[in-house]
Amino acid sequence: MGRHYGRDEEWRFEPHVAEAVFGELLAEAGVPVRLAQYLDRAESSGGRLQRVTFLGGLAVRARQFIDATYEGDLMAKAGVTYTVGRESNDTYGESLNGIQVRQYHQFGMPVDPYVRPGDPSSGRLPQVDDEDRTLMQGQGDRRVQAYNFRICMTDDPALRVPWEQPEGYDPRQYELARRWYAGEKDRYNESLRTPDGPPAKFDILPQRTPGGFSKTDTNNHGPVSSDFIGANHAWPEADVATRERIFQAHVTYQKGLYWCLSNDPAIPTRYREAYGRWGLARDEFVDTGHWPHQLYVREARRLVGDYVITERDCMGSARAEDAVGMGSYTLDSHNCSRFVHAGRVLNDGDVQVPPTDPYPISYRCLIPRRGECENLLVPICLSASHIAYGSARMEPVFMVLGESAALAAGLAMDLGTAVQALPYARLRPLLEDAGQVLALPG
Repeated sequence: MGRHYGRDEEWRFEPHVAEAVFGELLAEAGVPVRLAQYLDRAESSGGRLQRVTFLGGLAVRARQFIDATYEGDLMAKAGVTYTVGRESNDTYGESLNGIQVRQYHQFGMPVDPYVRPGDPSSGRLPQVDDEDRTLMQGQGDRRVQAYNFRICMTDDPALRVPWEQPEGYDPRQYELARRWYAGEKDRYNESLRTPDGPPAKFDILPQRTPGGFSKTDTNNHGPVSSDFIGANHAWPEADVATRERIFQAHVTYQKGLYWCLSNDPAIPTRYREAYGRWGLARDEFVDTGHWPHQLYVREARRLVGDYVITERDCMGSARAEDAVGMGSYTLDSHNCSRFVHAGRVLNDGDVQVPPTDPYPISYRCLIPRRGECENLLVPICLSASHIAYGSARMEPVFMVLGESAALAAGLAMDLGTAVQALPYARLRPLLEDAGQVLALPG
């Protein structure tokens, strides 16, 4: 990416450039890509995967398999042990897991949760649960952190596609946003630091458009934003048709949010004007209406291997000796739900706590337990608690673990052994020769 932009490296880049560069890497490596192949069946014999079949009929036999999906679909069909949702703090001796009602991306001022303010008999607003979770701190459940689309916006009039009210727009879905934005004292509303500045998490890309305008990598920010909180809990275990319905519901919600914030008269003028200056970039995602191809699946299934990285690994009180890569990001979870507490709305799930240091990720986090499938590696839905996965779930870490998984798969074939019996002493030199960082210097 840096070479494309004429510099040593570049971490913030335009999506269409990233797609083109990735295509060049695949072509250079001679990798055949088969798009839109959805897993249908997996056949096993003698504790080994033998063949996988995809919807549409494609069948693949292999000696080794790597499940690099965000959902762990092959892992699940292989019958290995996995989990979904948040463990309780008691499960692994943690403090940041389970239900968490904290201060970030939280309603900093009271927002009424009822259809008719102050009247519980009128029913709750959409996306708001009745169960008060303030006394459930640290309890486990099956909820996963919210999903959204990371979209590329622009304020360039020559490229900007104005927000349109989506088909199926339901104004009730945005009543929380109306009530929240009407509160001028909420600190998240003060993210517009100057009259002409972009809203928060409209992260500006360094490459200017020809007219000197900007593009963004836009993410969720604040208690009501692009995260469709609570609408994704069925996704991890859902079939293809159900995921498509959830996907399209997220599209409609997020498109409707930006239309509401830039057009609804109930939104204060300064926010309507700020959002109205932006729109989708016409030269990005041209084959999907300038909307990203992929929903941001932050967390789905997670493998449960013979080693599970937890908050203790991230905080340095536990340390794996068979590292295949390192994590270093904040223990991060987006909100998982909204609920009513004392006549107001609160969010549950957001955690943002930095680790003490970069920490090793065990080879055993990438493979099923001993006695389970012996020719499968899982570098994305790796063995981690919910909150530790919130730190490890970064794309650079996935790239590192993907390379390590491929090297391990190759070595297992060379030695004719199960991935669980692979000698780490034989694997580590291959990882080091590939330039993997497995420990902090010194």
